[in-house]
Formats: sequence, structure tokens, C-alpha cells
Amino acid sequence: MWKKILNIVFNKYFLTSVAFLVWLFFFDSNNIILRVRLKNQLNELKREKQFYLNEIHKDSILTQKLLSDTAELERFAREKYLMKKENEDVFLVVDTTPDPHQ
Repeated sequence: MWKKILNIVFNKYFLTSVAFLVWLFFFDSNNIILRVRLKNQLNELKREKQFYLNEIHKDSILTQKLLSDTAELERFAREKYLMKKENEDVFLVVDTTPDPHQ
């Protein structure tokens, strides 16, 4: 039985196949390690793309609101740029919760 296993292991076709597979998995320019890294990077970029598409969608909705409604435009200017009317005090409230997207 051992002799049969050794004959298979030292067979030139088996050794060539093993050497070829080792070359493909570890030494080739498209090796398995590089493939895993690229797959992870691709997944990260897809998540980033989806995040930015959602942000673009939110911003386009806000732009439509600001272009069509003057009250919304005034509210936006007061909140984002701290604009105020005459004889009016503005109090700034800072949100200290961490942003999950940074």
C-alpha cells in the first residue's frame, strides 16, 4: 500500500501538476492572495459607491426643495450658515455623537 502511494506521489505527472498549482496559487501575477485582496477592495468600493449615490440622492432632493420653497431656503440658510435676522440671537447646539461614515 505504501509503495502504491509513493509511486503516485513521485509520478512525474503528479509532481508537475502540484508544481503548476503551487505556481498558480502563490507565485503567478494573479495569485490567490492578490485575488482575495482585490475582492475585498472591490467590496469596499461598492459600499463607498452606494454611500455616495445615497448622498447624491439626498442632496438632489434638498436642492429641489431649496429651489422651490423660500421658507425652506431660509431655514437652510439659518441652520447651515448661522444667518440671522435683525435683533435676533442665534444659539449653536453642537452634536457630539460620532459620525459612523468617518
